[in-house]
Amino acid sequence: MERIAIVGLGYVGIQLAVTLGRKHQVVGLDLDEQKITNYQANYDATGEVPEAELRAATHLEFTTQPLGLKGCDIFIIAVPTPVDPEKNPDFGPLVSASRTVGSVMAPGATVVYESTVYPGATEEICVPELEKKSGLTWKKDFFVGYSPERINPGDPEHTLVTIIKVVSADNSESLDLLASLYGEVVTAGIHRAPSIRVAEAAKVIENTQRDLNVALVNELAVLFDRLDINTRDVLDAAGSKWNFLPFQPGLVGGHCIGVDPYYLTHKAEMIGYQPEVILAGRRINDSMAEFVAGKALQLIAEKGINTSGATANVLGVTFKENYPDTRNSQVFTLIGTMEKSGITVSAVDPRADASMVQDETGIRLKPVEELEPADMTLLAVPHQELCERGYEWIKSITRQPGVFIDLQAVFRAPASEDKMLSYWSL
Repeated sequence: MERIAIVGLGYVGIQLAVTLGRKHQVVGLDLDEQKITNYQANYDATGEVPEAELRAATHLEFTTQPLGLKGCDIFIIAVPTPVDPEKNPDFGPLVSASRTVGSVMAPGATVVYESTVYPGATEEICVPELEKKSGLTWKKDFFVGYSPERINPGDPEHTLVTIIKVVSADNSESLDLLASLYGEVVTAGIHRAPSIRVAEAAKVIENTQRDLNVALVNELAVLFDRLDINTRDVLDAAGSKWNFLPFQPGLVGGHCIGVDPYYLTHKAEMIGYQPEVILAGRRINDSMAEFVAGKALQLIAEKGINTSGATANVLGVTFKENYPDTRNSQVFTLIGTMEKSGITVSAVDPRADASMVQDETGIRLKPVEELEPADMTLLAVPHQELCERGYEWIKSITRQPGVFIDLQAVFRAPASEDKMLSYWSL
């Protein structure tokens, strides 16, 4: 039985640790002491892993100490790969994790990376750190693989075990090892990529493709708004064709789709190629929060309400529904733009960590029960807890006549029959 280390216990790492921990000796490392304390108490604050699954991982232990990884045969690194304020790749977490593993691994070890990077990054950036810290030689004393994560947080249908797992490695023996290891738990099947660079490229274009598809419908939403055509009506009509792709407009944030394309464009520029379509999509998606804020101001003015002194309830601040992560959420840009125009915003989110949001953004989240009627209500993130309250609740927290902005058109049907509220969605 291999002894496996999981470095980084975010939504990817914890699912790997729990799933593999049913069959192998697994040590999960994370530097966040509170997170480790929670996991040791069989509690996942994100809600992704139920208590029963944590308890079922009987061979899993947690630590905040790198020395706790000594004696492991396989090291799986699943740390974030963010961008800096200038949109350049920030390899800090990946380099740090590589150094940590290099300091404890022994000859014969296999190191697997799951973090999204550009093609070539594993061999160009990570391997040298492993060699330097361990004193070992790649392909002689240790081996490397790459198996990109495909977990969709907040989605109970598409999980680690139900999504085909791409694996790649630096030689056929390592590839067989990883295909066998992941194959024990991934019921959907294994895809063997011919090289690490191919697997890296496949992962980064998965998110880039989605970013571009959303950018297209976002641009169409802006165009159709100017033409006074309902975007959802257009998409419903176009969607009647068998091969029309069902993408919806919206705010694009988070740590994947809004970030990963910059890794690919960075590599492109490194080799002297100036990408155009990818960056155009990023610009469109990054501009949508300001577009929505502008639309909010327009609708407020059309109601005869002075924007300076107007009030708004913003429902949801995370980057996606039914998930607590606020990283790169465009809702904060939306709120900031509205506040600069004089609108007083009250924000709520039943999933987000209120203290963390206040520390990082200065925005104080109110309890949902404390919301008072405002000139405008904006449903930014349709968490289940918010939507279950229904349209009548939306009306109760919105002055009438007033404005209701429903970004994802959750309440499109009942709102279309309401003459007291001005309704708009992307």
